[in-house]
Amino acid sequence: MPSTTTLLSAASLLASIPTVFAGFSPSSTGNIAVYWGQNSYGQSSGSLEQQRLSTYCANSQFDIIPLAFLTTISNPALNFANSGNDCTAISGSNLFYCSELEADIAECQSTYGKTILLSIGGATYTEGGFSSESDAVAAANNIWSIFGPYSSSSSAPRPFGKSVIDGFDFDFETTVSNMPAFGNQLRSLMDADTSKKWLLTAAPQCPYPDAADGPMLAGTVSFDIVWVQFYNNYCGLNAFTTGSTTQNNFNFETWDNWAKTSSLNPNVKVMLGIPANTGAAGSGYESGSTLADIIAYCKSFSSFGGVMMWDMTQLYANSGFLSQVVSDLGNAAASVPATSTATTLTTVVGKPTSTISTTASATATGSGGVAQWGQCGGDGYTGPTVCASPYTCVYSSEWWSQCQ
Repeated sequence: MPSTTTLLSAASLLASIPTVFAGFSPSSTGNIAVYWGQNSYGQSSGSLEQQRLSTYCANSQFDIIPLAFLTTISNPALNFANSGNDCTAISGSNLFYCSELEADIAECQSTYGKTILLSIGGATYTEGGFSSESDAVAAANNIWSIFGPYSSSSSAPRPFGKSVIDGFDFDFETTVSNMPAFGNQLRSLMDADTSKKWLLTAAPQCPYPDAADGPMLAGTVSFDIVWVQFYNNYCGLNAFTTGSTTQNNFNFETWDNWAKTSSLNPNVKVMLGIPANTGAAGSGYESGSTLADIIAYCKSFSSFGGVMMWDMTQLYANSGFLSQVVSDLGNAAASVPATSTATTLTTVVGKPTSTISTTASATATGSGGVAQWGQCGGDGYTGPTVCASPYTCVYSSEWWSQCQ
């Protein structure tokens, strides 16, 4: 990994960038997204403190950078941790203008071919969405005027000046109301503008359906990418069973099935969201051969589009990790059993016995069944439905049944 103080000429760097790394590629399984903006490694000085955006864009090993975060929507406000220190307040708003970001976004896009997104939400987002669909649409129009295409006739505040991001990312951690209307309006505005290729992405947590983004992912909003957070949950990286062709709790297959059967965009890509360091994003960090096996397994699914990491400072503090991920993405996919559609009679405690049509691997229940606390049913769920002894599948809601 290059030092944050290393300066490379644009010409020599561009010559070294492989085509697959020139921004997001919908046909590639090697895309890498890394969040920037929160200085989560926590250094207050030195090379491991969060640096300006352009410092990282010179690295050709990743393609997409979501800027984290727009922390409020109705009365927009940004939080970029220490990088906000070099910005100035915009009168009449909660926003600030960042001259460095205006320059860096343009440089990252034009010189280094990076896809730059603005991530909305984050752990501190507390608005809970919108009180009505009309409020959601109005908010989307306002966000578009602030961060969408630049117009000299607009009076909207412009934190990034004349620079224009490549789209928006939704990273909501709790339930949000009327969000499909917000997402659809942003999608509509992006689709109507032909000045560039716009992207709409989401970062759901791995339990399916996601508590926050579920209504948007249920065939109501068209996303280009979902990078699922496979950490801090029972279905994360640490639930992966190495050497097994079937998985119980690690549920990338469920998200692949969502992409094929429920996504409004049939070409949506699903990316594997991972922590970039042992202390990043709570629990669930994996490295070495285990991570290589996980990536090889995920590559066996046709929706797989690459890896997302949290976050930039954690990544740069973990020497060699990025190169490992790049190498793993270049390896062959693992072999998995063929899937077949079957009609299964499933008994779920608390819910009347019903006939459920499910797509699951032929050996899904051949290794003892779903472990305690694992998912065993729910609308859209396609995994194994038989619990390991002595556990029973207990109904919680139409979306969720669990082995207890």
